[in-house]
Amino acid sequence: MISAKIAITPQFYDIDPMQVVWHGNYARFFEIARCALLDRIGYGYEAMAASGYAWPIVDLRIRYARPVKLFQGLEVEANLVAYENYLRIAYRCRDAQSGETLTKGQTTQVAVSLQSGETCLESPEVFLEKVRRLL
Repeated sequence: MISAKIAITPQFYDIDPMQVVWHGNYARFFEIARCALLDRIGYGYEAMAASGYAWPIVDLRIRYARPVKLFQGLEVEANLVAYENYLRIAYRCRDAQSGETLTKGQTTQVAVSLQSGETCLESPEVFLEKVRRLL
């Protein structure tokens, strides 16, 4: 499948009173990796809008295995795992030094026509063509 990796180093503003990355920040880390993946496909947010579709997230799942600490180097990988009827992306957050998995997650997005506001039951052909070129 198609994937993208990014490096992130949590900063002071990412940390909660327990001195670990606040759980809600993982969604932001996933978003950054998802943008890298969509850019790799050639279908970032500007391309989506230009094609006449939005892709809202309809499901987000996160599984926390180990806490992440201030200034800990992370590698966040986004993998496209389904794309024909909806967009499903799996994420893995690893310690940059050891490679240990710290957090896993997934998002599901559906195509919505910007013109009609209707949810599409299949991914638009413009997106499918871009994915097929990379497979």
